[in-house]
Amino acid sequence: MHWNTETRYKLLLEINNAIATRKSRESLFNSLSKELHRHFTYDRLAIILYDSQNEMITYFAAADGVQAGGVIAHKSRPLADGAIARIAINSRQPAIFDDLNTYTDLSSVGELVKAGLISTMVFPLIVRDRILGTIHFSYKKKPDAITELTEVLMATSQQIAIAVDNMLAYTSLKHSHQHLQGEKEYLLSSTRENQVGGFFFASRQMKQVMEVLQQVANSDETILITGETGTGKDYLARLIHDMSSRRDNLFVKTNCPGLTSSLFESELFGHAKGAFTGADNQRLGRFELADQGTIFLDEIGELPIFLQAKLLQVLQERKFERVGESKSIPVDARIVAATNKDLIEGVRDGWFRQDLFYRLETVMIHVPPLRERTADIPLLVNNINHSESVRMNKEAPRYTDDVLELLSRYQWPGNVRELKNMVKRLIILQPGSSVSRNSIKQAFPVAMSITEKPEDFSTREQAERTHIIKALTATKGTVGGKRGAAKLLGMARSTLQYRIKKLHINPAEFLSF
Repeated sequence: MHWNTETRYKLLLEINNAIATRKSRESLFNSLSKELHRHFTYDRLAIILYDSQNEMITYFAAADGVQAGGVIAHKSRPLADGAIARIAINSRQPAIFDDLNTYTDLSSVGELVKAGLISTMVFPLIVRDRILGTIHFSYKKKPDAITELTEVLMATSQQIAIAVDNMLAYTSLKHSHQHLQGEKEYLLSSTRENQVGGFFFASRQMKQVMEVLQQVANSDETILITGETGTGKDYLARLIHDMSSRRDNLFVKTNCPGLTSSLFESELFGHAKGAFTGADNQRLGRFELADQGTIFLDEIGELPIFLQAKLLQVLQERKFERVGESKSIPVDARIVAATNKDLIEGVRDGWFRQDLFYRLETVMIHVPPLRERTADIPLLVNNINHSESVRMNKEAPRYTDDVLELLSRYQWPGNVRELKNMVKRLIILQPGSSVSRNSIKQAFPVAMSITEKPEDFSTREQAERTHIIKALTATKGTVGGKRGAAKLLGMARSTLQYRIKKLHINPAEFLSF
């Protein structure tokens, strides 16, 4: 056949049309072999992929036509075992074997000869100077006009290389998308689980917290939430996200105490395939998942100081690099952090970076412990009792006013988390029953022993807070000066200011007295 310019152009166009819409390796290869059979009289067609990093080769799909040695498709083998492919890959030029009987010293040639094949034409598949593998045309008899055929198959191979590259890119993107969807589902399911039971309040303190939340939620400012363990800091972080314009994107929670030095960069910034042993696939980090959404850095005070510098750099530059890559990736994620530690004390004592603290404290929200907002306790008990009994499919116990008053006198060192666990325990032990002091003593003895203490008992910190509030009330919120609270208390103004901040007292609340 004479391959003039018009014929060659028509051939390439027909091949392109035949494989353009194929979305799997098998369908692309089957369509390709069917179309090539219309134009060429080969007896075997095979495409081999090349992994340059591991020096391995594998079949793109099962070979079409004569099966030489029963080679299994997709089974990887070293490049050294495929002598014919190796020659084309290393030279990046076609390798033409017009008589295979003279090359039986090469590995893999013997199997072709045994299968009755006499000639093989091998062409490298190259896209953007990157070699993807090779395509093999094999024959039972030597083809005619081999020089002209070589030129035509070279042009055809270039077209096929583009199709194979597009298929590999599509497959990689599909796997990456599936990985992302899996992580997204995990994160969303985690969010749903942690929102069971809701967040209820009636106290003045929590109303003030919610007012601040409403003011700052829709901004993009960094927020630091402080408070004891179990006060609901993670729920408030989610609430900030849900109230913001980023609500339709991901809320990604990161547990800082779990970020060891070996996991830190991979967990937060992700890694490229092959970045280290076991990195079989590209992994998206928490910051990349939170792009256009919110990343919640829980218990940030537990992050080792040598890792704080790496986190600070990302917060400042708003970009990061995956492990194993040198390309910077920009990120637009709203930062919400939480801690049960005193970060001001941490800065002073050297275990928390001052520059990171100032980066985080744009807006500070303190969640008071449950013992300081006893008005919330009856509401929390009743609402958690209802929601958890529905979830467990059990009849809710009944709480009398006396029992609720008793529970309000307990100090709740575990805060709302401890209260919720107690309520769940009573649903299991006393479904549908009336909760009495005795039943609480049996199910929750620690609460009973502490609530028997005098109601006016207070800790040293509580007593100090009360004392400072009295001084601020007497001075109408004035801290320094001859008539200020510091003078009244007999301490330096700077010392009082530090104690006010540590005890989360707002002097402005006393200006109207």
